[in-house]
Amino acid sequence: MNARTGGVWLRTSGREERGGPPLSRRRIVDEAVALLDAEGADRLTMRRLAERLGTGSTTLYWHVKTKDDVLDLALDAIFAAVPIPEDQEWRAGVTRLIGDWRATLLRHPWSAALLGRPMLGPNVLARSDFLYATLVGAGVTEPHLTAAAFGLSNFVIGSALMQATWLVNADAETRDAARDHMAQQSDRYPALAAHGPLTAADDWDESFERGLNWLLDGIEATVAAG
Repeated sequence: MNARTGGVWLRTSGREERGGPPLSRRRIVDEAVALLDAEGADRLTMRRLAERLGTGSTTLYWHVKTKDDVLDLALDAIFAAVPIPEDQEWRAGVTRLIGDWRATLLRHPWSAALLGRPMLGPNVLARSDFLYATLVGAGVTEPHLTAAAFGLSNFVIGSALMQATWLVNADAETRDAARDHMAQQSDRYPALAAHGPLTAADDWDESFERGLNWLLDGIEATVAAG
């Protein structure tokens, strides 16, 4: 199979743990996550990763074929930190899952921007399966099931991406300049100037919780309506 995004999950590799300590796929992934957390996805290269591991690129390629492999593995690895809820009530379980998912994305600001990749790793699949199973158990059926799962997933990804990008790229001076820019154009964009994101307080947690509750209210109402 040709190297491609997500391909690491679709290949069978007899070399995954060959060589053992001091280099293994687990160590490669742990170091990749550390590099991504420190410097972001743009700075990750196979050469730099090999240098951090104290090995050569040739040795690294025995375990992972491409940078895409590394990103796929690192992205799935961070989802191991998202507990699979044990709540019996569906809404509490979904709320816990989505909240922990968001917290994980924010701890690793590079991650949300990569979630357009094929998500085929075991950690992601287990948590996605929980989401679908919980919605099914609550009585959500197609076509609403796919819409509900996509809506929740897209909401948490989009909100985490916006928050991570805003916090990284916009300092106080930039935010103030952006607000002034909107205020000066209030005649052209009256709704945005009065109510848009630049006018809102930076209470990301409260806004996220309110948006999530609206989505869950809609799902609950759909189930109740049969």
